[in-house]
Amino acid sequence: MSDQITSISGLGPASAQGFASAGITSAQQLRALGAHEAYRAWLAAGNSAHFIGYYALHMALQGRPWNDCRGTEKAKLRKSFDVLCTEIKATLPPTDKGRTQLDAALDEIGLREKR
Repeated sequence: MSDQITSISGLGPASAQGFASAGITSAQQLRALGAHEAYRAWLAAGNSAHFIGYYALHMALQGRPWNDCRGTEKAKLRKSFDVLCTEIKATLPPTDKGRTQLDAALDEIGLREKR
């Protein structure tokens, strides 16, 4: 059995590369951290925040397809994702425009209201 991150169904090379930038280089490390803490490391490493990626990771580590996340479960994960983004945002230095890197990324992909 391979210990590569891509050996986990639903996680491909882009995920493996993002996790590697966060120091997570094996499926065993990823499973040991769990989805929430692994995604915390993902964000702290400067990777972009995407809710779909967050819940897809949860599903992948449970051996479920990403689109299996619905209803109450999805709403609960959304709350966890929002809290995590807020926590990470508080630890990041501001960019040259006074925004954190996370704010800039969220603005770039259109996940925040225009100000």
